Amino acid sequence: MRYVALLRGIGPMNPNMRNDKLRGVLERLGFQNVQTVVSSGNVLFDADSGEASTLESVVEEAWPEQLGFRSTTIIRTGEEMLDLVEDSPFRDLADTPAARLQVTFLKHAPKMAPPVPRTPEGGGFTIAAVGEREVCSVLEPAGSPGPDLMRWLDRTFGRENTTRSWTSVQRIVRKL
Repeated sequence: MRYVALLRGIGPMNPNMRNDKLRGVLERLGFQNVQTVVSSGNVLFDADSGEASTLESVVEEAWPEQLGFRSTTIIRTGEEMLDLVEDSPFRDLADTPAARLQVTFLKHAPKMAPPVPRTPEGGGFTIAAVGEREVCSVLEPAGSPGPDLMRWLDRTFGRENTTRSWTSVQRIVRKL
């Protein structure tokens, strides 16, 4: 089965967080056909079918042991990623400098989803859709900066999440 591991807080300037190192860890764990997409912690791999939560635990334990850092790791099947793109959560919105489309992947389903569309107090971003374990948002760079969105997401859904641009999500799906 094909999977993608989405890592939180990966900075490619850290030598232990570069794509070749990330791929090496998953290969040593026995996964096959390991590939990376963009330099921000997107690792595709094949594994015998298994529970995503079990795979997440195995991979999360390997980061500090093998590379010396911790990273929340969220795993989705290739099918889940394809379904997300096919569902077109942003409808007719386009990713432009004035409206950056983002998808935040949650490790756990939210206890309660806010009504959408919703622009939290302070503005600068709008929550366009909330799925089973994804939150789709539109960041307005002219408004408040991206960290405001990240703080809101952490407060609302917990810190076990990681965000990707819609463009990156589409690139991941094309490479799957």
